[in-house]
Amino acid sequence: MMGERFYLYDDTVEAAVRFVSFVGERQRFDLALIETDRFYGKWLVLDLQSNRFAILGRDDLEEPGYIEHAYQLHEQDANDLRAFLEEYLS
Repeated sequence: MMGERFYLYDDTVEAAVRFVSFVGERQRFDLALIETDRFYGKWLVLDLQSNRFAILGRDDLEEPGYIEHAYQLHEQDANDLRAFLEEYLS
């Protein structure tokens, strides 16, 4: 039998969600972009095609290899995603 559950946190927050689909040079991207005050100015970006996500800000887009690693993308596909996110993320 399991003991009493210990929660680190259990919050309900307001969020702005945008669903975007676009086609890059080689593949389609279906994204959910979630903005809350939870991530200190960063966005939760979910790739609905690959079931991968990352918490991203402009600084993460400038980090070499970060998008490639987080979304398991080839360089060209990562560049397409990065270009879109650079336009969108504030």
